[in-house]
Amino acid sequence: MNERQGAWLPRLSEVGERLAEEWHAARKARSGTPAGPGPRDMRASDADRERIAEVLREAVADGRLGMEEFEDRLTVVYQARTLGDLANITADLLPPDQQPLRLDGGQVSAIFKKEHRDGRWVVPSELPVTAMFGTTTLDLRDAIMQSRHVVINATLVFGGLEIHVPEGVEVIRVSKEKTVRLTRRPTEPGSPLIEVRTSNFLGEVKVKEPPKRRRKW
Repeated sequence: MNERQGAWLPRLSEVGERLAEEWHAARKARSGTPAGPGPRDMRASDADRERIAEVLREAVADGRLGMEEFEDRLTVVYQARTLGDLANITADLLPPDQQPLRLDGGQVSAIFKKEHRDGRWVVPSELPVTAMFGTTTLDLRDAIMQSRHVVINATLVFGGLEIHVPEGVEVIRVSKEKTVRLTRRPTEPGSPLIEVRTSNFLGEVKVKEPPKRRRKW
């Protein structure tokens, strides 16, 4: 019996993601990049605590949490010092892609599909990205950058990488041939820098930044 058309794509995507993960791990080991503090060890901000607290308030309002459990969890929220302390408090209240805080800042792969990261997520200092016959979108407008200098190691094979950045973040693309600036030059010294190092075959990198502010006269 013939296999249903397209049924092989999910399996091919899974194999491709596993190979990409192994390749990026070997590349990182060769580069000797020192391991910094993980996302779970980063300090939580008041805004991060409030994000979690708001989900708890909504859960008690619609009956998913009792008042006693709500108060217990809220106490943990306001005592939390790190992002890791906050990460699992709402795990049973929302699906993974809707969590108010996401610490899954590892490899991003889009192989025969579209993949995206957005919301409040931690961008590690070195992020491997693979797009093979697919598109990866990284939305950094509400993200937590682990370092002011982030390196994205992008492997693009007939694929694309799209990056959304907030104002004041500089993005450059570095390849064997040349280095190209993809955003306006920041006006403030020491602005965050996203360095996209590409190994590609007919791949494309796009950056979307806020429109330039008009000068007030």
